[in-house]
Amino acid sequence: MSQNDSRAKPSEKGLLTPDNCVVAFIDHQPQMLFGTSNFDRQSIINSTVALAEATRIFDVPVILTTVETKSFSGNIWPQLKAVYPDREPIERSSMNSWDDRNFVAAVEKTARKKLVLCGLWTETCIALPTIQALHDGYDIYVVEDCCGDVSQLAHDNAMRRVVQAGAKPVTALSVLLEWQRDWAQRDTYDAVMDVVKRHFGAYGIGVEYAYTMVHGADPTHFPQYDLPELAAAHSQVARQ
Repeated sequence: MSQNDSRAKPSEKGLLTPDNCVVAFIDHQPQMLFGTSNFDRQSIINSTVALAEATRIFDVPVILTTVETKSFSGNIWPQLKAVYPDREPIERSSMNSWDDRNFVAAVEKTARKKLVLCGLWTETCIALPTIQALHDGYDIYVVEDCCGDVSQLAHDNAMRRVVQAGAKPVTALSVLLEWQRDWAQRDTYDAVMDVVKRHFGAYGIGVEYAYTMVHGADPTHFPQYDLPELAAAHSQVARQ
């Protein structure tokens, strides 16, 4: 039984739930990040890993895809690979993943019409599939802080273009909280708080302060929760 089978299903009414969407990570590769200059690069890595860990907490289907790994872009980031150690990305030659039959087939296989996209670069690898997927009837959410482009202008133009086409801009944190929705959902609460404390800056520090200084929690205590293989994956990265 997956976590989704035992968890109360939140109302949808236009919102993302763990049961109605699929997340695609597009071209999170070294060479693509080298060329990104609109956001701090480490912040993009941080937000992307946070979103990836959130998909594991909530059992959301994920598609990983890369472009020209051997000839230009390099392997998928080890930080992202660590979250999905047994999953191979779909390799493409096309800049537009919606032109790739394997990628589209992977999306269709999930039978979900809400598609959450993030990747590098925003103006090509995100904008192009967003516009075509919208045309094909998908509801698109672009996780902006997990995206980046060669300049602020390029990224901003891309975001304006996808929003005008009908996509919804979101962030890694907003997606995490939209999936959690209710703090009474205790089966995911500790895992969500762990992601918040490790990845979301002032919010995470505030949570840690409230735990230890307000509620008197042991500052050496780390919450235990069921997130299979994630701890082992982090250990694998540390050894590399």
